[in-house]
Amino acid sequence: MSINWRTDGVRVVRADELSSDTAQTIGMNRSEAVSAATVGASKIWAGTVSISPNTKTGAHHHGEVESVIYVITGLARMRWGEKLEYTAEAGPGDFIYVPPYVPHQEINAGNDTSLECVLMRSGQKAIVVNLDIEPVEKPENVWRDGMHG
Repeated sequence: MSINWRTDGVRVVRADELSSDTAQTIGMNRSEAVSAATVGASKIWAGTVSISPNTKTGAHHHGEVESVIYVITGLARMRWGEKLEYTAEAGPGDFIYVPPYVPHQEINAGNDTSLECVLMRSGQKAIVVNLDIEPVEKPENVWRDGMHG
């Protein structure tokens, strides 16, 4: 089989080419960079996420996929567990690993700055399963769009 390296080789996804047509979680604004839709990826998903100051997401998990969050700016507080009873914080340059099916909540612990992160998942699809559990820190300043409610 002959491969056309020019068209089937390295792909650069420019900042203005990111797509917000991806699964969303209340309180977050995700944009995909690497996916089946954007570059034909089959095993990974990567993009960005922005969380406004003092914003908390609803409880959710990402199904069977593993997730990695790299903090660019801001202070991330993560809660996880059956009742979101565990907590940890991460700042610029830190990585956060989220195993499959772990219920969690992302929180921008900053009062006056957005939390900006790069998000990577082991699955190509951006799976988001919103959970109906009472979070330790209730969502506020929620981000919503017209498609995901």
